[in-house]
Amino acid sequence: MESPLYLVVLVIGMAIVFDFVNGFHDASNVVATMIASRSMSPSAALIIAASCEFLGPFILGTAVAKTIGKDIVDPTVINAWVIMGALSGAIFWNLLTWWFGLPSSSSHALVGGIAGSVLAATGVAHFKVAGFVKIVLVLITSPIVGFLIGYAFQSLSVFLTRGATPHVNHFFKRSQIVSSIALALSHGGNDAQKSMGIITMVLVAAFPEHYPEFTVPVWAIFACASAIGLGTAFGGWSIIKTVGSGIYRLRPIHAFSAQSASGSVILTAALLGGPVSTTHVVSSSIMGVGSAERIKAVRWHRAGEIVTTWFVTIPAAALVSALTYLGLNLLGKML
Repeated sequence: MESPLYLVVLVIGMAIVFDFVNGFHDASNVVATMIASRSMSPSAALIIAASCEFLGPFILGTAVAKTIGKDIVDPTVINAWVIMGALSGAIFWNLLTWWFGLPSSSSHALVGGIAGSVLAATGVAHFKVAGFVKIVLVLITSPIVGFLIGYAFQSLSVFLTRGATPHVNHFFKRSQIVSSIALALSHGGNDAQKSMGIITMVLVAAFPEHYPEFTVPVWAIFACASAIGLGTAFGGWSIIKTVGSGIYRLRPIHAFSAQSASGSVILTAALLGGPVSTTHVVSSSIMGVGSAERIKAVRWHRAGEIVTTWFVTIPAAALVSALTYLGLNLLGKML
């Protein structure tokens, strides 16, 4: 469904802003373990993370972008107002949870935003329920996998270093350079693709003669990679504190295990086209790591607050997006 050029440009700009907010919001998930375990200074951690966030989308392809852009709604039946409503809900929820220091999911916010806006615009007629359910299932199961792999990584690390002297901490501190790079690459490759999917969606809807197929343009990859890298460089410090010390007291061995576990889950999902939540996977990996060593030391009340936020995000973002779309659509008819 074609849209005026100025609306297309506005939506692309909003998608890039969402990517920046995503990087800003989710930087905590990438650097919190490094900073909390005192393995790296905050500035060094953010520089490494931002650089790898930028490179991630170029290395890991665009499978996630196609999932976001095609599996919830057919892009040929929507317009820029619908996508604008979806982005508004996602951006609003990210900023709201950042303000309160809650590590919520940008992925949940975006998926909920798309669902709410599409349902408000077309009802269930063009809403792909099967695709939406598949994405939600991936979002729900990935934290469980992150918990289990975090538990396994920590148990294995402890077993392999049994009887070691305290100098083993130096090994785990240095090893975090590798594990943090893998985590940042996987996050950039997975999360930046979501905005690429939105941008390509609006291009296919507005200019079917130029974009007859769902193929992400190179300039969109560069723009989204730059935005998420820049957002990460600024960092969300309130959430860094929550993730880094609010769930479990992290030492270098814990940080290494959590980074390795979450990075492997997110990287695999990016290659398979699964839009997982970095926030969920990293937080649940930390819970798994803590449970493997001392389950009572995990701050389960804080973990419960995070899980509650997870479940609220999709319907909250959907509601905001639906109301935003209805308002924008009314405004568009008046102009």
